[in-house]
Formats: sequence, C-alpha cells, structure tokens
Amino acid sequence: VTITEASEDDYEYEEIPDDNFSIPEGEEDLAKAIQMAQEQATDTEILEQKTVLPSKHAVPEVIEDFLCNFLIKMGMTRTLDCFQSEWYELIQKGVTELRTVENVPDVYTQIMLLENENKNLKKDLKHYKQAADKAREDLLKIQKQRDFHRMHHKRIVQEKNKLINDLKGLKLHYASYEPTIRVLHEKHHTLLKEKMLTSLERDKVVGQISGLQETLKKLQRGHSYHAPQIKVDHSREKENAPEGPTQKGLREAREQNKCKTKMKGNTKDSEFPIDMQPNPNLNVSKESLSPAKFDYKLKNIFRLHELPVSCVSMHPHKDMLVSCGEDRLWKVLGLPKCNVLLTGFGHTDWLSDCCFHPSGDKLATSSGDTTVKLWDLCKGDCILTFEGHSRAVWSCTWHSCGNFVASSSLDKTSKIWDVNSERCRCTLYGHTDSVNSIEFFPFSNTLLTSSADKTLSIWDARTGICEQSLYGHMHSINDAIFDPRGHMIASCDACGVTKLWDFRKLLPIVSIDIGPSPGNEVNFDSSGRVLAQASGNGVIHLLDLKSGEIHKLMGHENEAHTVVFSHDGEILFSGGSDGTVRTWS
Repeated sequence: VTITEASEDDYEYEEIPDDNFSIPEGEEDLAKAIQMAQEQATDTEILEQKTVLPSKHAVPEVIEDFLCNFLIKMGMTRTLDCFQSEWYELIQKGVTELRTVENVPDVYTQIMLLENENKNLKKDLKHYKQAADKAREDLLKIQKQRDFHRMHHKRIVQEKNKLINDLKGLKLHYASYEPTIRVLHEKHHTLLKEKMLTSLERDKVVGQISGLQETLKKLQRGHSYHAPQIKVDHSREKENAPEGPTQKGLREAREQNKCKTKMKGNTKDSEFPIDMQPNPNLNVSKESLSPAKFDYKLKNIFRLHELPVSCVSMHPHKDMLVSCGEDRLWKVLGLPKCNVLLTGFGHTDWLSDCCFHPSGDKLATSSGDTTVKLWDLCKGDCILTFEGHSRAVWSCTWHSCGNFVASSSLDKTSKIWDVNSERCRCTLYGHTDSVNSIEFFPFSNTLLTSSADKTLSIWDARTGICEQSLYGHMHSINDAIFDPRGHMIASCDACGVTKLWDFRKLLPIVSIDIGPSPGNEVNFDSSGRVLAQASGNGVIHLLDLKSGEIHKLMGHENEAHTVVFSHDGEILFSGGSDGTVRTWS
C-alpha cells in the first residue's frame, strides 16, 4: 500500500478578478446580493488561509490489508494463513460486509513509514560510527608515526649540529697545529744543517790534529819537516785534505755501491758544478721585450696520439716540439706544420712527462712502467734506462749541466740520476704522498717538487736535504714551475687554484681561484709576464701577471692536459685528452 501526501507546491491558484463579483444592472435583488457577498467573503478567507487542495485522491489502506502487511512484515506466516482463511470464510457466509470495515487511520501508516525510515537511519548511523572509529584509529596511528618521525628528525638535527661543531673544532685544532708543524720543520732543517756543518768541522779538526801529531813525531825524531804548500784547487781539495770518520764512511759506501752496480763505459760519478753559468734571462731588459700577447686564436688541430696527450715540450734551440701520449709513444714534430720527424717507442706503459737535454740532442721520458728512459734524438734509440722507483713516475727534468736527470714518482720519493755513472745518486725523502712534479732551478743545484700532500719542497740536489717547504694549498698540487728569471714559482692544484710565490723570500704573492676544474699544468712564456694554465674543463687560462686579468682560450672539447709557449711567445701549443695537439696564434 502506498500513501501519498498532499503537496502544496504542485497546485497553482488563479487570481479572481474583482469585476466578476459586481452586481449587474437590472438585477438588484437583496437576497442575491447577500448571497454573492457571502460567497465573496468565503473565497477571500480561503485565499488568506492558503488552503491546498490535493492533486489526486489518496486511498487509505483498509484494515485487512493493514493486518496482512503487518503479519507479512513480521514473518508470521501461519497466523497470516489462519487470518485469511477465517476472514474470507466470513465474507462468503455474508456475516461480514466489506463496506462496514473501516479504513486504517493515516497516523498508523505514517508511524510505520517513520519506523522504517528510523531503522534505515539507525543502520546508516551504525555504518558512519564504524567508519568514524576506523578513521579515528588511522588518525591516531598517523599521529604516532608523525611524532616518531618528528622526534627522529630532531635527534638527527641535534647529531648534525653536534658533528658540525666537532668538525669546526677539529678544523681549528688542525689549523692551530700547522704553524707549530711549520716551525718544527724549520727547526729540523736548521738542526740538520748545523749537524752537517758540525760533522764537517769535526772532521776538519780531527784531520788537523792528526797532521799536528805527525809533525810533532817528526820533530821529535830530529827530521826536518817542510810544510806542504796549499793550493786552492777545488778539484783536488778532497784528496789533499785529511779524511775524517764521516768522510771515510761516505767513501766506503760509495765504493760498495760502485762494486754492486754494473757500469758501461765511463763509471766515474759526475760532479755537481760549483761555478754555475749565470742565468741569461736576468740580463734581458724590459724595454727590449715585445708586448705580451693574449689574443690567441685556434689555428690548427693535429691528431697525433690514439690516447690522451700527457706532455708537450719545446726544443731548447730549434723550432721543434715533442709530444708524449698515453699510447706509449713520443713524437718529435717540426714547426710550424707539425709534421712528424721522429717516433719513439719502448716504454711498456703510458708516458707521463718528457724533457729535452740542454743541448737538445737527447730526450728524457718518464712513464707509468716505473722507469726513466734517455733517448738519442739523432737515431731515435733508447740509450739508457733508469730503474729504481717502485711505482709510476710522474715527471722528469734535466740539470742545466746535462749530467743529471731528476724524477718524481707516485712512491712518495724523488730521485737524482747520474747519466755518466748510470746510477741513482740520491733519493729525496720527505713528502707524505705522491710527488707529482719536479723542476730544476735555472742554472743551479736547487730542485723544486710539488706533491699530493699539498706542499711544495725546495731541495739541495748535492746533499738531498729539503731546505724549505711551502704551505698554502688546500688540495693536491699537480704542477709547479720556476719563471724564466728564477724570481717566482707558479703552482696549481686539483681544485683549480693557482698560486704565485716569491722564491727569494719564500712567501706567497697571490692566489687565484680558476676552479672548480683542476689545473693540470702551468707554464710561463719566455718573458715571464704571462702564465698559462691547462684546465680540466678544456679551457686554457692566460694570466696577465702585470694587470691580474685572466683571458680564456676555448677550443678543447675535453680535458686539457698540457700547455707550452713557443720561444718567441707568438704560438701556444696545448695537448688534450682526445689525443690532439692544438696550435694557437
């Protein structure tokens, strides 16, 4: 049974015009007038009450249908069967008439509908309560996770701040030790010098005492004694002077080494020159120098090696260039066309550096096979191999006299090799990491080394003693070189920082940060006014030492490993990791 409620919204009323209620002329009857007035008042009251007439007649539910629906709803099927059989039996007998049965009042129907709606609402409420409880549990769980992560984050932040503070304290602590270490190094070097001088003085005094004792014995025997005339001859000074214990020990050690080493031809050790030729670059006046050049343009690209180029070097007298590569080959090139004149091979691993003999007729090369080889440029043959380093050799350099070759290695040492006696004359110990470059001071017995331990060291090649160490770089130093006049040192490190040092005062002059790409090599032009740096990002940086301006040469596609100027400074040569040599003019 469906009960529909009357809706007021669906019924539309029409406005009754007042003209319909006017009394027409000729019909002015009092009774009719009163009746019309009453009807008009009734219609007005209906309009004021806004009575809504039902759109359709709603049939109320009868008693028997109500009872049947109730029993069906409650599931009382047996009672329903008994009621229907007895009810229809009475109707057939005529005892009960359908007309006399009253209808179910509307209030009961409304109650049933409300009860059904109430049950549905209770079900929805239960469902919503369950959803709310589940959401509350999820919220509590998420809040606990949030609190845990927040606490963990706070703990990590506290630990981070603590580590930062500890790191700052350690840096300050480390910085406070650097001056002390520097002072201790200086004291150590000073004590070594004093010890050496004391040993020499002691040996000299012992020799004098021995000579005086011999003289006294001869005088006591009555023999005439003639004092020998002392000649100032540096070459025979050691033979004439009396030999002390220290000198005797050194002589015996040298004799043992000579017996163990197989020598070819002349087996006599070379002597380090005492009277050195003055540096010819010191006499060059500034007025005679041409203006410094910075407007280099890429002119030619020559692919000479299959693997990266590690070094290019200019011939000391001729327009010739030598290039070394990681393909184990070195090539001599004729300028300006860069045609290959000579190719040398013999190393079993990559080449790291090369250097011309001062006369230009020999070439020294260093390699990752731990050897240093000397080559005859007239024939292209290897004439001598020095073996002694335990790891790869990074750099090599000639002494200005041409009798000594110095090399630096990954084994933290540097060695000085005698070309005539074909042996290692001295090993330089002191660096705590790889020694990346080595260079002789022009026309002297002084050596300069740069190391991955962030220091530069200055050595006396005759004694093998470190005279001074220079501190200032914060990263591994890749290369260091003297300027042509010998007044300045340039160095570059693994983060692109280039430093200039005053060699006479042994103090830093300026620091230029061209990073973050590493500086692989630095080189001065012949005038000493322009410094070139080969950078890891393929850029060649030119530093004007007078104005401090930096000029960039862009042309290498990959890393630039080496750079060198021509003798007149008009051409610049650079080698890269792509196996090419590029000329700039």
